[in-house]
Amino acid sequence: MSDVEAPVLAEVRNRIGHLTLNRPRGLNALTLPMVRCLWQQLRAWEDDPQILAVVLRASGEKAFCAGGDIRALYDSHQAGDSLHWTFFEEEYALDRYIHAYSKPFLALMDGFVLGGGMGLVQGASMRVISERVKMAMPEVCIGYFPDVGASYFLSRLPGELGIYLGLTGVQVPMADALYVGLADSCLPREQFAEFDHGLDNLAWTTTKPQDALATLLATLTTQQLPGAALNALRPVIDEHFSQPDLPSIRAALLAETRAEFRDWAAETVKLLDSRSPLAMSVTLELLRRGRDLPLSDCFALELHLGRQWFAKGDFIEGVRALIIDKDNSPLWNPPTLASVSSQQVLGFFHDFDPATRPSGRTVSAEQATA
Repeated sequence: MSDVEAPVLAEVRNRIGHLTLNRPRGLNALTLPMVRCLWQQLRAWEDDPQILAVVLRASGEKAFCAGGDIRALYDSHQAGDSLHWTFFEEEYALDRYIHAYSKPFLALMDGFVLGGGMGLVQGASMRVISERVKMAMPEVCIGYFPDVGASYFLSRLPGELGIYLGLTGVQVPMADALYVGLADSCLPREQFAEFDHGLDNLAWTTTKPQDALATLLATLTTQQLPGAALNALRPVIDEHFSQPDLPSIRAALLAETRAEFRDWAAETVKLLDSRSPLAMSVTLELLRRGRDLPLSDCFALELHLGRQWFAKGDFIEGVRALIIDKDNSPLWNPPTLASVSSQQVLGFFHDFDPATRPSGRTVSAEQATA
């Protein structure tokens, strides 16, 4: 397979392993072969003493990664095969592996970083974004819930910001990404080439690789930027999204009368009203539980929910309405927040046993080379 066709490119320069997601026409959406390729290459480089660090980036102008290949998952379920289960198991295993990677792992992001793309980068030891980045966990828009470790990384954002981002699916620009802690530093896209030049000329002396990379980044990046809208909204987000349940959150937003927050509250209600009531309700429960769970249990819980969701949740209808038929009129079930019962929500969490941790699945050599 040529580099033009390969969905993931890999090369080594100056003892740094470079991985590039290479499906730009598909917004670098993840497929099972891509997950397996990333896993195989990261394993090889972790075991290679000549490789000191890894950099992950993407081809194209629009997206680092727009998430998983949703159409492939939809088609797999409709065909009655198991590809969608295999994808989730191995994707989660890859994401967990990145969180625990023993060498410096730098994610260099430009454009959209959505869903599965967030899963790839939130475990990176260095998360570098361009000024054009848009980050989000938009799963509720298609009747799913934030996964790929979101029950861990969203739930640990300051205050109720993670709850807000998970329930609305709104996209976060660069200043907000730095403010909430979804990224560590910003590197203007026009300086990517300069950064690459610096990587190619790093002198690996007695300095730890992580420190050498950090020194290079410090000369080119910034860690804080003015204009973070979520900074100004933080008090009202904390106030409204700490309510005990979704109907209460919605009622609090509707009751907002302060001039500086009134328009934002009205727009937020419109967003919530367009999302799957069941997906939002499960998301709220998931993120609040995630606050008290270790990373491995968060992945295990997400997979526990996912195994039920294709049959009991709104994903199939959401994909049909927004991606397949594109009528933008999903028939959510239940159709309203008022019709979602607490018993229905808690039923998804019933019998969860974190000790099983199926998300810890590894990828065999045969799978990795398939």
